[in-house]
Order: sequence, then structure tokens, then C-alpha cells
Amino acid sequence: MSQSHFVFRRIIALVMLLGGVVVFNTALAQTQAKRAEAPAPQSILWVGNSFFYYNNSMHNVFINIVRNADAQARPRGTSVTISGSGMDWHDMESYFRPNGIGRYSFVGDNEIVFNKPGRQFDGVIMMDCSQCPVHPQLKGSFHEFAKKQGDIVRKNGAMPILFMSWAYKDKPDMTTPLAEAYTTAGNNNDMLVIPAGLAFAQAIRQRPALELYQPDKRHPSPAGTYLAAATAYATLYGKSPVGNGFTNGLDAGTVGFLQAVAWETVQAYFVR
Repeated sequence: MSQSHFVFRRIIALVMLLGGVVVFNTALAQTQAKRAEAPAPQSILWVGNSFFYYNNSMHNVFINIVRNADAQARPRGTSVTISGSGMDWHDMESYFRPNGIGRYSFVGDNEIVFNKPGRQFDGVIMMDCSQCPVHPQLKGSFHEFAKKQGDIVRKNGAMPILFMSWAYKDKPDMTTPLAEAYTTAGNNNDMLVIPAGLAFAQAIRQRPALELYQPDKRHPSPAGTYLAAATAYATLYGKSPVGNGFTNGLDAGTVGFLQAVAWETVQAYFVR
């Protein structure tokens, strides 16, 4: 897959519980959609909830993966998260107000650098609440606000991106409908989708003893956050994270496994 060109098809994730082992597969179905060629966004606003802000925030892990891959890269990231929120809780228009979010950054030894005035973000990664895309009373709102928020992001000159969340540890059957909901919304609105939920399912299938969750069986462990960030990197840059030297404190074997799963998942989800 090239760095700037992605073609993706609607994916139906087939998840079954056989003898306590999650079996993951993908089947291509119906239409395909294509986004216009564009470089990976270098300044990203992460709009979501506590799934993003656990473990010192996913955007920080993502930025360090990018920097380790390219010493010349100067990525920026900001998280705007509300605990338990869906996309409909966020006032996206206000996030682009002049002299607002992104006006300055903290760098080095907590120094403040004022960013160039103008558009502060060229990409926005959006995630709904963990159940919203598949909840009987909320799934309509998910599709409504995927379009509404995406339109606002585009109006402000940035790329809208959807982040496919993962199933709860004790409810692996959530994987299939979440994958279908996010992929459908992405195709319908010509938005890139980060298939983090499918990466979780793949990692659990291959190494069920590796803990990707907090004790609450919902939020990500440090390994879960790393896997999601590596999947975001593979998706946005179209490059393999395998061999990236940023470990975020995890052991080398675990990091290598998570990087490989992220890349395998993205290769399976996106088609040239």
C-alpha cells in the first residue's frame, strides 16, 4: 500500500468463539470506496473519550512512533476527550476557532512554542463511544454525526478520519458489528478508517495471554494503547511499524508482536 493512496472495501469481520479461542477472518463484500491522494496529516486532533486518554494518551504514543520512524518528522497532536462521550457530545466547530486549540505547543523542557497562525490541524481522528455505533438507540446518531462532524472538519480544511474501537474483553462478539459500522460510515462519507478493533481481535487470536485491557475489561492496557497507535501509524502512513524502536516501556518481544499485528491488520483491511 502506498503512503498516500488507499482503497478500501467494506469489511465484515467474522468472529466466533470456538473452545475459548477467538477466530478472526475478513470477507470482502459489496462496494469499495477510495479517498483522494493526500499525505499523512502532520498535525492531528484526536477527538474521543477515555479510550484515547488512558496511558498518557494514545496521541503521544503515536507521535513517538512517527518520530522514531523519521527523525526529521515534526508531528503534532492534541487530544480533546470527554469521559464516556460519543461524537455527538463534541462541539467540533469550536475546536477550529481562531487562536484556540493548537495555538501553542509545549516542547523540550516544558517550553512554549507558538504555532504559525492559521489552520492548526490538518487531520482529525474521531471515535464514538464504545457501544454507540451498535447500540439500538444510538447507532443512528453515530452515522448522523460521522457525516456532520466529518463535514465540519473538511470545511475547516482538515482530513476527517474514523477510529474503529475494539470489543470489550468479555464481549468479543462486538467486533463484527463495530467493524461493519465504522467501515460503512467510512465508505459512505469517503473517510479513512483506522481498524484498531480488528487489530485487537487479531492479537487476541494469536496471543490470548497478552493483556490488552485494564481490569475493567474496557479500557486499553499499555499494550492495547501501543497496538492501537501502531495501527494508526500503519493506516495513515501506509508503512509497516515493524522494527520501530519506540517501545513505550514494553519489552521488545511484545512490541515486535504488536507492530506485526498492526501491519497485518492494515494490509488485510485496505486493498490496493
